[in-house]
This record gives sequence, structure tokens and C-alpha cells, in this order.
Amino acid sequence: MDWQTSEDTVPSAPVTEADARSLLGRPPATGAWRDGDPPGRRLFAPLGPLRTESGDEIPAVRLAYETWGTLNEARDNAILILHALTGDSHVRGPAEPGHPTSGWWDDIVAPGGPIDTDRWFVVAPNMLGGCQGSTGPASIAPDGYEWAARFPYLTVRDQVAAQARLTDALGIETWAAVIGGSMGGMHALEWAVGLPKRVARLAVLSAPPVNTADQIALNSVQLGAIRLDPRFAGGQYYDAGDGDGPHRGLALARRMALLNYRSPTELNQRFQRSWQSGVSPLGHGGRFAVESYLDFHGNKFTRRFDANSYLTLVEAMNSHDVGRDRGGVEEALQRVAARTLVLGIDSDRLFPVDGQHRIARGIRHTIDGDHAVVLTSDFGHDGFLIETASVGAHLRRLLEA
Repeated sequence: MDWQTSEDTVPSAPVTEADARSLLGRPPATGAWRDGDPPGRRLFAPLGPLRTESGDEIPAVRLAYETWGTLNEARDNAILILHALTGDSHVRGPAEPGHPTSGWWDDIVAPGGPIDTDRWFVVAPNMLGGCQGSTGPASIAPDGYEWAARFPYLTVRDQVAAQARLTDALGIETWAAVIGGSMGGMHALEWAVGLPKRVARLAVLSAPPVNTADQIALNSVQLGAIRLDPRFAGGQYYDAGDGDGPHRGLALARRMALLNYRSPTELNQRFQRSWQSGVSPLGHGGRFAVESYLDFHGNKFTRRFDANSYLTLVEAMNSHDVGRDRGGVEEALQRVAARTLVLGIDSDRLFPVDGQHRIARGIRHTIDGDHAVVLTSDFGHDGFLIETASVGAHLRRLLEA
């Protein structure tokens, strides 16, 4: 899980008056992209019905995606990039109608960049269950109403199954590389284990082999914050007016999550015990700067995300266990045939580096042997989005392997 937009992945900073003015007005009931909104750079792939692992059927699945570069005649230069929990398909490009934020990996995916769009054909889908153009809880169900809380439970494997359908629709037999960070890294790993013949290279960035009890516990309090918001209304909030949706619960969930994305070192260095204004927080009604920072980003998030999607995607993340029904993690990792880069961040307190080392030990064809690459960074889990020079250098090594 990570911030996943370039505006949020800059180093943490105190909230300015201009920042506060940017959030004036009541937030919408949902920040989801809806049919009829400007499509921006999105393309849409109708993929037909999908039966989930739990036995439910989604009658009509659609994935939104974006592409950069050109697919060559041999169709062997395609790279799949998989976003994290709160991300979307907008890997590269400016904020514009249809895209409320600029690309989250502009420094990585670019002409001449580490993932060189003059050489590679890059595809980035919005995951199934998301809220930026792919089928999810904010989509219209067959009865003409939003799926809302009726949307089927999804696993990471269900989401990869939908991505495989997209791959078939694009006429791509084997990805030259599948690259993902955080939850996207879970998807990338699942691709390489479940569909090993379709992945030539693999990059797993800041992702674990399984979601642990500790990580599930952290997620559970976020989900509780949303469900306890009276305006969540059991998930039936799409007809609510601005300011009457579950924005308080969603913002609180986001604030909780942000604490896991950054490191104590960065927060302490950036904010120390500074005040947000000249009014003291010591009994006089003022606020510490770090409190305002969390509030600002929580409130900002409600304008681009959907509460039901957050529940669906976090529960899918909780399903992640690459060894489930495969004889355990180590046996499952032996299935990976791709040339692999595994990378972690030393200050990551969400998905600590012991998980990345476990992945590296289990895969036979890593480019760094039995240990993951570990980047030194003060930025915690979000380091894979912020430390683009270092991450890019390692991705270049993988793509040249």
C-alpha cells in the first residue's frame, strides 16, 4: 500500500494555506471515475464474465488501462506495470480531465528512461475492483444500480485472472517483463508463479510473499473506520450529496495507512514538534504540524477514491499468500521461471525486507542471488515510488538481463 501519486510521493511537508484552500468545498460521496466522466488516456477492454475463486460470477468485467510506446511485429516487447492499492493506470502523464493527479512513475516510464517507451510497449491496467475505470463496487450491476457492498469478494488471484484476460485481448503471449510494487508486487509475483510461461522477466518491489497477521491487523482497523462511519450506510451511499458520503471514515482509514507508508525517521525530521500555526496545541486549541499533514492527505484522498473499493481492495490484499494450495511459499516460488529482480527498502515498516529476502531465496533465477536488493532510504515503504534514480537503475539491469 502506498500513496501512488506523484503529488503525494514528494517528501512529507507541512500543510500550507494554499494546500488548505485546495480542499475547500464538500467532498463527493465517491471519488470514483464514473461512466460519462472524461476518459482521459484510458482505454477500455470488455472481458466478459469472470467467476471468482469464491464461486461468485461477475457477469461483465471491464478493465481500464493505458499504454505507452509501440507493440512490435513480434509482439515480444510488452511490459506489464501493476499499480499499488490506491493507484490506477495513470503511470505517466499530466493531471488533466479524467486524471485528477499526474503520473505516479513519470521518472521511470519515459522515452529514454529506465523503462524506455522508445523500446518497450508499456501496459498499465487499473486492477479489478478498483475505482478508476475498471469494474468495481462503484460500477453499475446488471440490475441498473451500483454494485456497492454486493460486489463479490476478490482475491489477488482473481485480479490476475482479469489481467490475463486483458493480455489475451491484446494478443500478447508472453510479457517481456511484469513489474509491480506493493500490492502490484503481489500481482506480479502471482503472475510469475501461476503463469510462469507468460513472464520472461519479473520485478517484485516492496512486496511480501504473504500478507502476515500483523499486516492484516493493520488493515482491519482501516476497514473498521470506514464501516463505522454512519454515512457509509452499509455501502449504499452513491446517491448521497456532496459532503454526505463516508468521507470521514475513508479519510481516517487513509490517515492510519499513511503512518505505515513513511518511516519514523522522516516524520520526525520533517515535523519534529512544530505547530501548524501560531496557536499552541498545548491546551490552546492549536495543532501539531504532523496532525494537519495527516488530515490534509486523508481529506484529499476522499476526492479521488471510493470507500467500497477501498474495502474490496484491502480484503483482496489480505488474501495474498503465494503458497496457498501450492505446498507453501518455498515450493510455490520454485515455479518462477522468469529472470527476477527483488527489491526492498530498509526503512519499510509495512512490508519489511525479510519478506523480500524470502522471495529472493526461493526463486532460482534472480539477478542478485539469494538476497533482495535493499535500498537505503528515509522514506519507508514509499521509497520505491520516491527513490526513482536508484529503483530505475535496478530496473535497467533487469531489462538488460
